Amino acid sequence: MINNANIKPGDCIVGLASFGQANYEKSYNSGIGSNGLTSARHDIFNKKVAEKYPETYDQTIEQVAYTGKHFLTDIESETGIDYGKLVLSPTRTYAPIIKAVFEEFRKDVHGMVHCSGGGQTKVLHFIDQLRIVKDNLFDPPPLFKIIENESGYDKRELYKVFNMGHRMELYVPKERVNDIIEISESFGVAAQLIGYCETSNQKEVIIKTPNTSLSYQ
Repeated sequence: MINNANIKPGDCIVGLASFGQANYEKSYNSGIGSNGLTSARHDIFNKKVAEKYPETYDQTIEQVAYTGKHFLTDIESETGIDYGKLVLSPTRTYAPIIKAVFEEFRKDVHGMVHCSGGGQTKVLHFIDQLRIVKDNLFDPPPLFKIIENESGYDKRELYKVFNMGHRMELYVPKERVNDIIEISESFGVAAQLIGYCETSNQKEVIIKTPNTSLSYQ
């Protein structure tokens, strides 16, 4: 078992992309996870989808159901894939990659966080007196940009609800960063150094993007 209590100051964070096409997947993956599906479809799809498929939502949430402008068969311009298929992308498993990492570097993995059910703030559940700085995140893939545009969520909410580009992160010593990236990329999954850990008098996650800095405690 990987005990996230072993995450410590000086650890680097390697993020494994949630989007793209792994060599064990049959098609492009939008990066959405099962926890975000309900919100995503109501944010993106048009009210006419609700009219055609009334069984897909609770009638008591009529005002917030299907508030977007898109239809299932509309084509997303960057990927060339219809919105229905993007939203239905299966939640990516990282099991083949993690198995390969463990075979060589298990003792160097101080922590692992699956960024679902808390998005990029999920690690707050596992730390104390530690600051997690994420200052080199993936550029959000197309589906998450669409959700941002359609939903009206601010960035603070987006990074707390959605993975926004990577859904698995490993906390490792600096000297293991390139090894983890190489293993992930051998499976067709992009990976990169997304941040680092430092001492703090409280637990905190800081997310830095080109236009904003967010703090979660």
